[in-house]
Amino acid sequence: MYTKTDIVNIAGKLFSERGYHGTSMRDLAKVLAVRGATLYSHVESKEEMLWEIVNRAADEFLAAAAAVPQDSSPEERLRLLVHGHLDVIARELPYATVFFHEWQFLEPSLREQIKERRDAYEQHFRRVIEDGIEQGCFQAEDARVATLFVLSALNWTYQWFRPDGSLTIEQLAEQYNALIQRSLKADI
Repeated sequence: MYTKTDIVNIAGKLFSERGYHGTSMRDLAKVLAVRGATLYSHVESKEEMLWEIVNRAADEFLAAAAAVPQDSSPEERLRLLVHGHLDVIARELPYATVFFHEWQFLEPSLREQIKERRDAYEQHFRRVIEDGIEQGCFQAEDARVATLFVLSALNWTYQWFRPDGSLTIEQLAEQYNALIQRSLKADI
């Protein structure tokens, strides 16, 4: 018998492969080899599962950012933020994929909650970049644009990174950090 967690995990995998709208409750029941009624005894709706998935991904990203010590240099904090972000993508690949693509299908009040959490997460990166600019470690005309540049580069990783691929998450984080830090230190 499946638990709600099992069902949500399988829904996460299906949503990441087929999309939220491309996955029906019937598809999920078929993969689980259960009847629809059994499925509905564990979850109220497909949107409930989407919320669980997107919210868990947001929790993971925010926890990784909150774990970065605030008393270290902007370069070190950015290095840790980059590594944490990539680590979440690698560990939670189906959930991260759903987070990046499917969150907009939540009903408006839930979508707003995710936007608030996304903005709070973005602030971790923005503060580090602002601190780096202020301390002369980074050069950027606009900390917001620099933040969006960094997060855009990181967020696209889910498209091609595979945990069993040729790069470990540590190798990938090291390479991304080198590129990001160089771009923020460039005197253009």
